[in-house]
Amino acid sequence: MKYQYQTEGTCSKFIEFDIAEDQTLHNVVFYGGCSGNLQGISKLVEGMPVAEVIGKLKGISCSGGPTSCPDQLSIALTEALKNQK
Repeated sequence: MKYQYQTEGTCSKFIEFDIAEDQTLHNVVFYGGCSGNLQGISKLVEGMPVAEVIGKLKGISCSGGPTSCPDQLSIALTEALKNQK
């Protein structure tokens, strides 16, 4: 299923991604932000179990701030899982 999440507190504006029936993550695209880094994150998490991605990215900060693009992805995935139920 395709999801879109509006980020807060980061340079990226929103994130799009798909969660497959087997709870794996696909097609992550960040809009805005540091293009090279975010493309790298998107490729690294491709096909990973959503729960594993959340566990690895949750709580990462950027420049000492309260959140980051990876953290926002973990928040987006957590919300998407809640909405699936």
